Amino acid sequence: MISVTLISHTPNPERVVAMAARLCYSPSGAAELCEKMTDEKVESFVQKLVAMGHDSPIEHVSFTFAIEGVSRVLTHQLVRHRIASYSQQSQRYVAAHDFEYIVPPTIAEKPEAKAKFDALMAKIRETYDEFVDMGVPKEDARYVLANATETKIVVTMNARALLHFFNLRCCNRAQWEIREMAYKMLAEVKKVAPLLFKNAGASCVATGRCPEGKMTCGKFDEMIKLREK
Repeated sequence: MISVTLISHTPNPERVVAMAARLCYSPSGAAELCEKMTDEKVESFVQKLVAMGHDSPIEHVSFTFAIEGVSRVLTHQLVRHRIASYSQQSQRYVAAHDFEYIVPPTIAEKPEAKAKFDALMAKIRETYDEFVDMGVPKEDARYVLANATETKIVVTMNARALLHFFNLRCCNRAQWEIREMAYKMLAEVKKVAPLLFKNAGASCVATGRCPEGKMTCGKFDEMIKLREK
């Protein structure tokens, strides 16, 4: 089961964003602006920024997640998001004896397919153990490990990068595992920055239109309803 924990974030993220944006249009310094900005002004300013699409000020706040129970398939996709920092559990230094693995739902729901999948994972475990016992370094023995192998990763993104990430990975056309993780990440950041991430989600949810053209999932109305919740 995918576990996503928001372990750190910029304190008072929405106030930081509002102050950074306000500085662009004020002769006052940051400290003075911070003193003058009431909670009501912060809320109003952030709402205006989101509505205007003025995104650069939101780069000043970042969020760090501890993610577990995901596969190497997922993390290979995740690290394609370049404006982020990653620290992943190493298969070079951490032994993979009795490794856990992720089973796709489409395989889990078919008993025959699930049995074949489990048998293959058992064989991989056995082969990995044999190689290590032979003196093969873990960094080389890992070559037999499957993409299904469970991994752990710490991810840090700024708010602007996160919004783009949610646009792509909350989409119904995203791969099921990273989509599930994206929604859990979104739920975490909404707890600490509800205004910044009020309309966050798949591109259709964020903008009110589907950018996929002929590749659309065909569930536009259903996805738009998510924005109303």
